Amino acid sequence: MSIVIPSAVSGAQGVNASADVFGRDFNESLVHQLVVSYMAAARSGTKAQKTRSDVSGGGAKPWKQKGSGRARAGTTRSPLWRTGGVTFAARNRNYEQKLNKKMYRAAMRSIFSELLRQGRLVVVDELSLPEVRTKALRSQLAEMGFDKGTIITKDVDANLFLSARNMPHVYVAEAKSLNPVQLVHSDKVIMTAEALKAVEEGLA
Repeated sequence: MSIVIPSAVSGAQGVNASADVFGRDFNESLVHQLVVSYMAAARSGTKAQKTRSDVSGGGAKPWKQKGSGRARAGTTRSPLWRTGGVTFAARNRNYEQKLNKKMYRAAMRSIFSELLRQGRLVVVDELSLPEVRTKALRSQLAEMGFDKGTIITKDVDANLFLSARNMPHVYVAEAKSLNPVQLVHSDKVIMTAEALKAVEEGLA
């Protein structure tokens, strides 16, 4: 069973696509899980502080246990001391959340299906530039009624990528390395015909 994805060019014929990929119901909880997992994996988690065992020195007892009139102390690296460690020190942490490949593919199918239902997903036969020229790209996108969103290509097109770099709300992505957070927040998504086939193969 196939489903028609409209063309980005006015008057042009749409492209048939697999309903198994672009005709799924929207699974909000699964998409939320994917977005949270993706954003969590981007966190560095490199914050770290030293505990009393990490601070150098402090091996000798500062003074004897009794008779000095001062509070007993076993080390100068206690958190109570100015030169001591931190009581509840931060540690390097991995924020990654496990998401099975099957769940990832299902969530991505759900995202693309919802984009199509909302009229935010269109396809174009080809989108390329002979040279790095932001003005030329902006002119092409204006003809398609596209001012901000995501452009998906099968492979990296250096001219297209560099031309879009000066456009603050236009992102160029490869079909094999899509950002689900970016897709969800895109006002409009343009896919080339080759990228459409690559996405179908990857999410089938």
